[in-house]
Amino acid sequence: MMQQKPTSERVVERMLFTSRWLMAPMYLGLVAALIGMVVVYLRELVGYGEKLMSMTGEQAILAGLTLIDMTLAANLLLIVMFSGYENFVSKFDIGVAEDRPDWMGKVDFQGLKIKLIASIVAISGIALLKRFMEVGEEGFSSPGQETQLYWMVVIHLTFVASGALLAAMDWLLARTTRH
Repeated sequence: MMQQKPTSERVVERMLFTSRWLMAPMYLGLVAALIGMVVVYLRELVGYGEKLMSMTGEQAILAGLTLIDMTLAANLLLIVMFSGYENFVSKFDIGVAEDRPDWMGKVDFQGLKIKLIASIVAISGIALLKRFMEVGEEGFSSPGQETQLYWMVVIHLTFVASGALLAAMDWLLARTTRH
């Protein structure tokens, strides 16, 4: 017959388990951040729309990259909100919804880390590409621009290396029998 835990231990465990709900306001804060990003995105879109007829091809590409960059950042917020809430607070009780994303409920902490670093690498890569497209434009050769571009490349490569190391660690962990 199993021994029953002392009441104090059960109370502490219940408090610890319930404390996960302290994370809920943080996920609601991410919703507010997402709303802010939508407002900025729409402002950028309207601004580009006003300049559309006078844009060069490169300017249109830069505008598209800016919008893609913001979309990736918003996707990252959604992934963190949904996965974080489901992994650390509570499962979504929305029943069988037709438009429920396939990945919802399937992204664990390791998957979240990989998606997070992959998104950061993509966002960094787009920012770097935008800067490379500015090379040769008037004003680019001002003092410090080359140094800034150099550091952007170094930081991007650091993100890439970090992502590769995280993926390698997860791969090694998955191959071991003990976790």
